[in-house]
Amino acid sequence: MQTWASVDLPALEGSGPPLRLYDTSTARVRPTAPGETATMYVCGITPYDATHLGHAATYLAFDLVHRLWLDLGHGVDYVQNVTDIDDPLLERAARDQDDWVVLGMRETALFREDMEALRVLPPQHYIGAVEAMPEIVELVDKLLATGAAYRIDDPEYPDVYFDSAVTGRFGYESTYDEETMIRLSRERGGDPDRPGKRHAVDPLLWRMAREGEPHWESDLGAGRPGWHIECAAIALNRLGTQIDLNGGGSDLIFPHHECGAAHAEALTGDHPFARHYTHTGMIGLDGEKMSKSRGNLVFVSKLRSQGVDPNAVRAALIAGHYREDRPWTAELLTEAQERLARWREAVELETAPSADGLVAALREHLADDLDTPGALAAVDAWASEALERRGTDAEAPAKARVAIDALLGIAL
Repeated sequence: MQTWASVDLPALEGSGPPLRLYDTSTARVRPTAPGETATMYVCGITPYDATHLGHAATYLAFDLVHRLWLDLGHGVDYVQNVTDIDDPLLERAARDQDDWVVLGMRETALFREDMEALRVLPPQHYIGAVEAMPEIVELVDKLLATGAAYRIDDPEYPDVYFDSAVTGRFGYESTYDEETMIRLSRERGGDPDRPGKRHAVDPLLWRMAREGEPHWESDLGAGRPGWHIECAAIALNRLGTQIDLNGGGSDLIFPHHECGAAHAEALTGDHPFARHYTHTGMIGLDGEKMSKSRGNLVFVSKLRSQGVDPNAVRAALIAGHYREDRPWTAELLTEAQERLARWREAVELETAPSADGLVAALREHLADDLDTPGALAAVDAWASEALERRGTDAEAPAKARVAIDALLGIAL
């Protein structure tokens, strides 16, 4: 699947401290410790609607991780999927009397445009579930062969499920108790109440073909994959058996990331699948989580069509800490636009106070679990000093501009 165009990423002199990130599985902020090349898998969209600000906030957070690792001298092998076959996509297509393939392609194209506008560095591998179907089937076959998966005793639809007890560690990533896992499975596309399953939280691996549904022929029988096995197959086949970071929104902690990690570990025996499981908070509107089911979405493409500078959208979304649930308001966007105007005025000066301290402060704040509020405050302080006192360093405006671009992804 085609990814989006990258931006020219300026290089900075020197280096900052190692990146420390919160890990959901240990509930601690811990140093990341990638090798020469950092590996990152971030779960992508199910393309049945346009990119809303909750999506954008998530991908901006991991774009900052990408930028920090590059600034530290690592290569970054970044993989993102597209769930271009799943129940929500089929349901939306049926509701709108649309072709599910066309709907998925249209919304994926719009997502790419939004990411490019927001200056998000693209993944090296952008993979749709449909194009990964052979490798998904192969992984399910292997799990069946090892006894980690089983067919449900249903003569009409003998679907394949994963035995969540097989690794002996199910639940370590989310740290949720069984009652919570069952509740979240029920709320987030699982079927804990289906008779015949070994355990209520066992996730679907292969859904046998139902009348009127798209399906693929395979050794498993005609059908289509479950949600979690898709990401496990795509990640394992491109990044290896253990990765540095598995990321996404906090609504993916369970069941998606828990199950995907369990699939990978059951197949390879390597634990943990990810050295960091990192999750972003939810963006709200009018006191509620922004979500498609609630219909309270603010779309990136709509803001762009209104002439809003994507750099202002980016600045507004990173004004809050990535792990916090936080609201989107018109005032937040206005503040971001005013902030960018001050910054742009400051970097247009012929001379300014030295930017060396600013570069160091940006690196320090971002390395501390992506402290973007602190990073933005550091730029505010430098810009205010530059506008009030001017300074005498002729190289400072350009150095500040480059640092803000390289580390925060904001073009001035």
